[in-house]
Amino acid sequence: MNIDREKIDFDVLFVGGGPANLAGAIRLMQLAGKKNMNLEVALIEKGAEIGSHALSGAILNPVALKELIPDFLEKQCPMEETVREDEFYFLTDKKQYRIPIIPRYMHNKGFYIISLSRFTKWLGNIAEDLGVNIFSGFAGKEVLYAEDQKTILGIRTGDKGLGKDGQPKSNFEPGIDLLAKVTVFGEGARGNLMWDVAQRLDIFSGKMPQMFEAGIKEVIQLPENNFFTFSRGNDIHTFGYPLGLNTQGGGFIYEMKDNKVTLGFLVGLCYEDSMLDIYNEFIKFKRHPFVADIIKDGKVIEQGARTVATGSYFTIPELAVDGAVFVGGSASMQNTPGLKGVHLSMKSGMLAAEAIVNAFEKSSFTRQTLGLYHDLFENSWAKNEIFEGRNFAQTLAKKGLAKFIHLGVQYITKGRGFCEKMPIEQDHKALQPVKEDVDDVITTPEKKNLDGVLYVDKLTGVYLSKTMHREDQPSHIIVHEQNLCVNECFKTYRCPCTRFCPGDVYEIEIDQKTSQRRLILNPSNCLHCKTCEIKDPYQNITWTCPEGGEGPGYTVL
Repeated sequence: MNIDREKIDFDVLFVGGGPANLAGAIRLMQLAGKKNMNLEVALIEKGAEIGSHALSGAILNPVALKELIPDFLEKQCPMEETVREDEFYFLTDKKQYRIPIIPRYMHNKGFYIISLSRFTKWLGNIAEDLGVNIFSGFAGKEVLYAEDQKTILGIRTGDKGLGKDGQPKSNFEPGIDLLAKVTVFGEGARGNLMWDVAQRLDIFSGKMPQMFEAGIKEVIQLPENNFFTFSRGNDIHTFGYPLGLNTQGGGFIYEMKDNKVTLGFLVGLCYEDSMLDIYNEFIKFKRHPFVADIIKDGKVIEQGARTVATGSYFTIPELAVDGAVFVGGSASMQNTPGLKGVHLSMKSGMLAAEAIVNAFEKSSFTRQTLGLYHDLFENSWAKNEIFEGRNFAQTLAKKGLAKFIHLGVQYITKGRGFCEKMPIEQDHKALQPVKEDVDDVITTPEKKNLDGVLYVDKLTGVYLSKTMHREDQPSHIIVHEQNLCVNECFKTYRCPCTRFCPGDVYEIEIDQKTSQRRLILNPSNCLHCKTCEIKDPYQNITWTCPEGGEGPGYTVL
């Protein structure tokens, strides 16, 4: 279909409204102001507004924020609580054991517990005040390249008003070509545009495979007359039950304002058990006596899900190409052993902004000029922090006593361990075939075991995420070969998509007459976590952006 598209030119275009890009845009405007540069800067966000797709733990180390906005408290930065003390527990199926020594990278005392959705909304207001043009509800659908197919010129936003057949409806609005001298990709973990760039420009060449965790998070309102008093610390992390010691993952519980707590559970996507249901493990975690006592008589007011890039230093891609740079979760900016990354994402955006200003001073936007960003990163505290966790996720993927021996040696050697670049396989290759006597596709937990208030099913969780999609549009989740799903994948793995998706997007239906299996897609339930694209053992699923403005509507996560 030939469409005449509007073209809009900017000097710098930020793709994604997370902390990396917002901090980068703010820093860019600050530097441009000091140098009397008049830059036209835009930021697009696929969510309906800044913050509506933002989800993280989140403990905020304020080191980058203090550099960026020294008077952040005076500017009413939305903090929930200050971390008084850390607590770390090993859970068995019935009991908890407090670990007396907290690893140094998990020392959070004096840091802030935040709602990332509120925090990014606050950053967005500051960016707008500095002159950044923010366009919410616009999804980046395609990367635009020059004729050489190596230089990035900008992005194309998605068309709006397409019917299920892909044809324009009466309210059709064509996407816009947003062009820029420099495009900053900050889409978060497994960004779909970033992935396109990776395929074309090989920016992950020579790097370790990307690694991810999938997380589910809730905010729970507790009754005023039964508010749990945190025993020592208000920053609690757990490991052990329900995953055990051989599967990577764990839980967290943080205190929030106004008698609220936030809790979440993460599972490393290198897990092997094809029958593992991530949401079910989350419910088991909530029902543990230690956790259940904290959230007793509470009510879930918001729920969401997201993946986190945990591969650390050796998985960081080339940070600059001709016409573009990569920041935040898209570029694996995460302190994996410390379980936090907002400050690192912010710092990466700030360093990218410094390199961009230098590029404008030289009127050169090549890989070499923008490569100053790489040099700045390599000489920053952010690199030093990420570097200490360079082999951590690889070690967590090990089993038994070997895991703890490696962790101990890494702790002593500040990340090196017995060797650098510990080998790891891609997450989607880790699943093991099911046993032959497993007949059914198991979707758990059953609704009858949930009260719908404190313990909710997947669909209620989708409702509480305020997720909205127009149902008469083309599916943004593409299953390339559905016969592969219902035949080979079912036979070997019993269709794990029905279990690793936290939103019930995937269902297997059996025709009562023919006994034939059929895959049912419910893309309107999608939480945009992207677990499916990462974990599918056949890499048969491609996640793309739906219409701009759709998806979750987080407000307190």
